[in-house]
Amino acid sequence: MPSPNTIAVDKLARLVGLPKCPHLIDVRTDEDFAADPRLIPGSVWRPHPLAESWGSELGGTSAIVICQKGLKLSHGTAAWLRHLGKEASVLEDGFEAWLKSGLPLIPDAKLPRRDGKGRTVWVTRSRPKVDRIACPWLIRRFVDPDAVFLFVAPSEVVMVGERFGATPFDIEDTFWSHRGEKCTFDTMIEEFGLTTEPLLRLARIVRGADTASLDLEPEAAGLLAASLGLSRMFADDLQQLEAGMLVYDAFYRWCRDATEETHNWPTNKPKP
Repeated sequence: MPSPNTIAVDKLARLVGLPKCPHLIDVRTDEDFAADPRLIPGSVWRPHPLAESWGSELGGTSAIVICQKGLKLSHGTAAWLRHLGKEASVLEDGFEAWLKSGLPLIPDAKLPRRDGKGRTVWVTRSRPKVDRIACPWLIRRFVDPDAVFLFVAPSEVVMVGERFGATPFDIEDTFWSHRGEKCTFDTMIEEFGLTTEPLLRLARIVRGADTASLDLEPEAAGLLAASLGLSRMFADDLQQLEAGMLVYDAFYRWCRDATEETHNWPTNKPKP
């Protein structure tokens, strides 16, 4: 029987990528992390002995704690977080259970260097349309919920990245960019190991909208229309990003849960 304050792998998998997913805190030991330096999507590694310190600064109201086997480290850390007023539970059987399930894991080596507050910082061209909204959505939902995005003049992206410790994306001659016929969103899906069927389907929709290949998926035209509409509605790039997050949340939930659902007008005509 599961212990109190635990969550099973299948239930956590349903939360990952959703806007209301709790903070996912990985507290594996240095040795365990070095043996398999990958992270459950959306999780952040934190040192368990300092739980009282970083827990006091943790935003939101709830967290799920992950250690190697779901035993003392995660239960102790979760107890500290509850002491600090957070709702905190433990991943049942820990990282090992997620690993055995075959669910995606993000290689830590692919993550950019974090800033002093533990956030990844990214920089790209201003006035985003498709890829430059889709990629931040993917990062915040599956890689780093606290990621910072800087939108600057195209000519300044690389130098801003160097001076401010930010990682450039969706710009030519950088690692996180288009590759062949695929767009930056595709690159991130592949490099972060997030090749689930819902995200691969979403990637085709994004690619179709971003590269004027609207025949890739029927929904690509709708995403392009919504993206161009948002770019006309908002002069501020960060406000546009926040509005775009909801659009991509909706497209992702459709890709994950609703592709077989249809809708029609219920006429309720009486039978002759």
